[in-house]
Order: sequence, then structure tokens, then C-alpha cells
Amino acid sequence: MSGHAPRPTLPRALLRAAAACALALSFGVHAAPDELPGAHAPATAASATAGADPVLRLLHERGFLDGEAVDRTSTASGLAAEASDWATGLIGSAMNFLGVRYRRGGQSVEQGFDCSGFTRHVFEASVGLMLPRRSKEQASTPGWLKVERAELKPGDLVFFNTLRSTFSHVGIYVGDGKFIHAPRTGGKVRVEDMRVAYWSKRFNGARRAPEGGPASTVAGTSASAVEMAPAAPGPAVRGAGARLLPTSAPVRN
Repeated sequence: MSGHAPRPTLPRALLRAAAACALALSFGVHAAPDELPGAHAPATAASATAGADPVLRLLHERGFLDGEAVDRTSTASGLAAEASDWATGLIGSAMNFLGVRYRRGGQSVEQGFDCSGFTRHVFEASVGLMLPRRSKEQASTPGWLKVERAELKPGDLVFFNTLRSTFSHVGIYVGDGKFIHAPRTGGKVRVEDMRVAYWSKRFNGARRAPEGGPASTVAGTSASAVEMAPAAPGPAVRGAGARLLPTSAPVRN
């Protein structure tokens, strides 16, 4: 048994609220703040916002509200309504792993996650659906629907070409052009904007569970089959309230 203290989890009754709040806060994640209208407008302090809401307080205590939290309650409510119940629960589960380290071949909180290990773990733990182990295999999961970028919905798997190979990276779409994923060696599970140039030009497509949500288990492949760590731009987003800042660091292919 691991000697690590168990990672705190969100109560099931708060999953929907957690997803909505985390998504709302993730709307503050941008590639370049100066490109946004009103980017320098005053924002509500994270600590003040967290003190008024139990879910935000939990995220704040876990260190994910180290930036300024912006009140986007109405937008979050719209996203919560857009997502199906199972998808909202799935996203709430995924958000619970923000900050878990990346590890090639990892499939658990204790080990860390690689990209497909993260998506596989989230789907299995939250909705009981076992995905194949590798990102390319997840892209060809039997019965899943191909989805165009303009038709994305929360809970869809989104795929990218990060290693000059199609479907070499995968994450989970959370709404408003954002996705959550395990990025690369040295990184942590974080939310990123698919509309920034790096991700936009590498987007390969998306897949959606059969209509009505996952109703059966899909046989996975050997856990020993893992993909290489994908490249990703910029510093890790520690929490949904943080901003992605421009970076001059080179991007590997």
C-alpha cells in the first residue's frame, strides 16, 4: 500500500457544481492576456471568491486558485446545461486531478498520468467505461462517433498530432474551447485553450461516446503499451483560475 496520504476528492453531490465552477474559472485561461478585450479590468480576488463558495474554497485550499478568479457564473450555468449529466460528472472527476504530475506510462494518481492514461482513468472511474490504453487506439474505439471541431461538446475526446503522428496526444474537451489533459514530462494535469496556434494547427479530430452515454465497457489493450510524452507549449496551469502566459521556450516535436 502506498505511504502517500489519499488525494482529497470532491463529494459526489458536488461534482456537477465543481464542474461548472471549474469550467467557469477556466475561462480565465488564455494564451496572451493582452489580446483579450478588457484583459486589464479588475477581477474578484480568488480568496474572496473561494470564501463564498464551498467548491471554490476546496479548490483554493488545494492550491488551484493562486491567480485571480473571474466571476463567470452565468456562462458556467450555460455549459452545465449544455453537457449531459454523465459528461458533467466526468468533467468534475477530471478536474479533481488538476495538478497530478505527468509520467510516461502512468495510469494513477500515485504513479502520475500520461495523456491516454489520464483519459482512460477518468472514463473508467467516473462512468465505468474502459478505453483502450493508447491514444491512437482510443481514436478508433468501436462505436464512438467522429466529431467535427465546430460540434464539440463537453466530455468528447480531443486528439492532436504532437509527434508528427496522428492521434499521438489526447485530452477531454470541457467546453468554451478548452480541454484538460496530462501534457508532457515535467508538467501536470492542466486546462488549456485549443484555440491557441500550437493546439489549433495540431488538432486531429474528436470522438464522442455513443448517444445516451457510455453503456458498456470497451476492452482495453495491454497497459504496457504507452505513447511517448507529447510536446506542449507554455508553463503548466496550476489551477483553473490561472492564466497561460506567452513563453519563448522551444516546442519539441
